[in-house]
Amino acid sequence: MQLDPKWRILTVGDGDLSFSYSIKTYLQPQQIIASIYDSESTLREKYTSHALDKLKASNTPVLTEFDVTDKTSWSRLNGQTFDAVIFQFPLIPAFASHHEFKENSLSINTLNRRLLRYFLVYSQSIALDKQGPMLSIITSKDVKPYCEWNLEQTLHQSLDLNYLGQTEFDITRFPEYKIRNVDRDKHVKDTRGISYFWSPKHAPVQPLTKPSYLSESHCAMCRVGPFLTEQDKQAHLNSKKHKQMSKHEQAWQSYLNQAVE
Repeated sequence: MQLDPKWRILTVGDGDLSFSYSIKTYLQPQQIIASIYDSESTLREKYTSHALDKLKASNTPVLTEFDVTDKTSWSRLNGQTFDAVIFQFPLIPAFASHHEFKENSLSINTLNRRLLRYFLVYSQSIALDKQGPMLSIITSKDVKPYCEWNLEQTLHQSLDLNYLGQTEFDITRFPEYKIRNVDRDKHVKDTRGISYFWSPKHAPVQPLTKPSYLSESHCAMCRVGPFLTEQDKQAHLNSKKHKQMSKHEQAWQSYLNQAVE
């Protein structure tokens, strides 16, 4: 991910705020505002090491209790707009109990997609300056369950948005950044990260690529192919992996058909 220092940047869901602090320190953008889901007291209790005080010392605004799925949280920006809004390694928190899990009618896969759908909708409609590049950026992992969300194809379905492409996320560009567990004071093992870019505008602002599995000779949903013969294709369509991914897609389409945004 290459960020332009001329950009005004908003980060959301930045667990211990180390990503925002890295951007502030090493990129020195025109403007940066950071936000976290937790309250300040929860942040301090959860993480023995965090960047809140460092950001405060550098006069960087930090919004606490910022819920990506809640429109009123976004309204706290008070009309401020940005060139890029970034959500790093999003993942819904674990359910507090088995009962809570059973009470929810949506699958974990759909809940994670819904979280990112809200991010796209509200970052575009509220936070991004229509005169700028209007970039909504999600960095995610190339392992389960993240790779099962079909980000490139169905996340922005029916929205006035284009999937511009993706780029490798090079964590060495952000020396202070520690990827955190969503619920605990624990660093997550560094795995391959990919930053995905969306905008209502067509021209990408940096070199981005689109993976080969998005072509017609592949199964984009499962990220496999190319199929050299019809027999190979049919074998995949009958596979356990494809059937499971089809269930995820059907559940997501059912949610989209009922959702009011």
